[in-house]
Amino acid sequence: MQINNRSSKLVKLVVLALLATVSLVLFFISFPLPLLPPYLKVDFSDVPALIAALIFSPLAGVLVVFMKNALYFVASGATDPIGVVANFIAGTLYILPVAYLYHKYRGVKSVISGLVIGTAAMAIVMSVLNYLLILPAYAWLMGWEMNDTIKWASVIGGVLPFNFVKGIIVSMLFVPVFIKLRQWIEQKRMEVAS
Repeated sequence: MQINNRSSKLVKLVVLALLATVSLVLFFISFPLPLLPPYLKVDFSDVPALIAALIFSPLAGVLVVFMKNALYFVASGATDPIGVVANFIAGTLYILPVAYLYHKYRGVKSVISGLVIGTAAMAIVMSVLNYLLILPAYAWLMGWEMNDTIKWASVIGGVLPFNFVKGIIVSMLFVPVFIKLRQWIEQKRMEVAS
């Protein structure tokens, strides 16, 4: 029984590592949105984290987001620790409501509700964090002058609409993926639970 339990944990760890690797690859495939600052780019790296969160647990999804960002930090030469932390927080805010509602209610409606809540949470909380912490940290690191007017303009004209649009785009991709993989996700979830 103990060997079987260790084997199950090893399989889970391998699956999470594979999903984190896929997430990292998707992180590098990104594109800017028109009319928004070009440094804000949409990617689909949260999709593997969502799958992990639905199969295993909300914490597993957060772990995939963490591993993706840790791998990116190493791969990019550790040039942007602030962006890595911000991406981790944004990804966590996005996937936790989806995972929580799915594990509680199990269904397409719960996933869609979670995606709506996750998008709103990501947009609002990241706007507040950008205003209070992230933008000032970038200003300090780069030696920029940053006053309240610049911070408000950056949040209202960039961060807030970007996170809403990104959440909507990723959600529009994830819903059909979830519907297609729902039976497989549920099967894997039952295998993990047993």
